[in-house]
Amino acid sequence: MNAMPTLEHPKGPDEKAWLKILSKYREPSPGRSTFELIVTVVPFAVLWALTWAAVHYGYWLGLVLIIPAAGFLLRLFMIQHDCGHGSFFARRSVDDWTGRLIGILTLTPYDYWRRAHAAHHASAGNLDERGIGDITTLTVEEYAALSKRQRLAYRLYRHPLVMFGIGPAFLFLFKQRLPFGMMRSGLSPWVSTMATNAAVAVLAGLLIWAVGLVPFLLVHLPIVILAATAGIWLFYVQHQFEDTHWSKKPEWQFQEAALHGASHYDLPPVLRWMTGNIGIHHVHHLSSRVPYYRLPEVLKDHPELANLGRITIMDSLRCVKLVLWDESSRRLISFRDARPRLAGLQAA
Repeated sequence: MNAMPTLEHPKGPDEKAWLKILSKYREPSPGRSTFELIVTVVPFAVLWALTWAAVHYGYWLGLVLIIPAAGFLLRLFMIQHDCGHGSFFARRSVDDWTGRLIGILTLTPYDYWRRAHAAHHASAGNLDERGIGDITTLTVEEYAALSKRQRLAYRLYRHPLVMFGIGPAFLFLFKQRLPFGMMRSGLSPWVSTMATNAAVAVLAGLLIWAVGLVPFLLVHLPIVILAATAGIWLFYVQHQFEDTHWSKKPEWQFQEAALHGASHYDLPPVLRWMTGNIGIHHVHHLSSRVPYYRLPEVLKDHPELANLGRITIMDSLRCVKLVLWDESSRRLISFRDARPRLAGLQAA
């Protein structure tokens, strides 16, 4: 049996050992990838049509189909996500065009999002490089230095009603219509967002022509918003948990931040499948070229990774209150837990 790297303090050679171990899982199967795409696109289209039929014939109970339809739209986003990492078909042109086409359905400009997400992967857990592709997280000291108005803004931003209510709709329906954060990063982000916007407008126009404006809005809008909310929730709990990892250079190391700064969100099998195994997020961050359908294989072969950063659904609900990084205790804490530290900092 091969000696496994130490998980508690994966530094130096141990980190390289894990990268070498995971490299053998990076090869996707074109047949499996095609199958995954088909069993996601077809059910989404069928559920969309059935939901429209329920609206058209006044069978309002049929609107419950919005929930599984949103689930399949979320799964399409996870396929787009793998395409962005070049891990779905492992052929850049095929992955890119698959991602761009899916982006029309997910309202996500693929090339613009891919660049932002690459920045997230390159700097996750790095206190010196926050701001692109991540959820804004302040340290206790940074929060203490804010003005009252700035503190209020941060509290509102981190409030669950904003983070999981207004936020998802704003991000997918409005913010992603322009390349915010990359306005001066050349032509590519603009081409990506404008081309996606044009394609979305054409598709929406065709559907409105076919089914009518009101039925289109009654069906598609809640599907998009529900899928977006689920996506933001997943992204949130994968990094915003108590024992996550944040540090500054030179202490910050990519492999340690990947293994300890991303969670293993242990979901029930159905949700695991619907979310494209994105809950195995620590492994994904350590080796993003592993196709999502091979991530369970990694845990099966290396069960010691399963308990690393593991959180359950109940655990994840408690993560919502964790909003500030405490550099002294090296954990994410709530505003209430931060009060003694804040009082001390203000007194000083």
